[in-house]
Amino acid sequence: MRGRVIVLLATALFATAAAAQHEVELDHANNNIKNTASLQRGARNFVNYCLGCHSAKYVRYNRLAEDLQLTENQLMDNLMFTGERPFDTMSIAMSPDDAVRWFGVAPPDASLLARSRGTDYLYTFLRSFYADESSSTGVNNLVLDGTAMPDVLAGLQGIQKLVVEDDPEHEDEQHMTLELEKPGSMSEQEYDEFVRDIVNFLDYIGEPMQRERQALGVRVIAFLLVLLLLAGMLKKEIWKDVE
Repeated sequence: MRGRVIVLLATALFATAAAAQHEVELDHANNNIKNTASLQRGARNFVNYCLGCHSAKYVRYNRLAEDLQLTENQLMDNLMFTGERPFDTMSIAMSPDDAVRWFGVAPPDASLLARSRGTDYLYTFLRSFYADESSSTGVNNLVLDGTAMPDVLAGLQGIQKLVVEDDPEHEDEQHMTLELEKPGSMSEQEYDEFVRDIVNFLDYIGEPMQRERQALGVRVIAFLLVLLLLAGMLKKEIWKDVE
């Protein structure tokens, strides 16, 4: 991974508007919200690793179960750790005041992250942490310099280090890449798939109707094509004697 970087200022996740950030060439998430198995894994991953800090307050568990083809027992046993009733939303116990005290900023709600940042951004961000002793969390991120988010997935991906090299063609630019310094419990391919499932789930909860809308669009187009064919055949039949 991990592409060419130039320094610039931008607003970003987990940072103040004045924070400095690197513009990174984003890797493609290649997620597919039609893949129900991936969404199920993504929901599991999100609940186990993300829901402690990031709520998804616009998502109800019962809608999640319906769309992801889960039974109520599967929902209660595997996903419902913060809610007591199926129609509860995916909330968190951590208060905003505690979050600010611990992280310096309250973690954003995850419901619309994919819509606001894009899936490629999230996919690259979750794979771009590296060790940084100057940070209060001990890590930084190539996509979002100065991020307050700890690397909660370090045990899976491993610890990466930042490698900075001068660009021989542009004196004012540098190449920044990441190298795995300490392996995690997953291989690089396994971790990429793990993150892709999370991003797929975040893409889905950003617009739960998206799958139905796309399916309806396909049916409408198919109907119009059949109607066009029938209209053409009818026209040919009506005008055949005129010639």
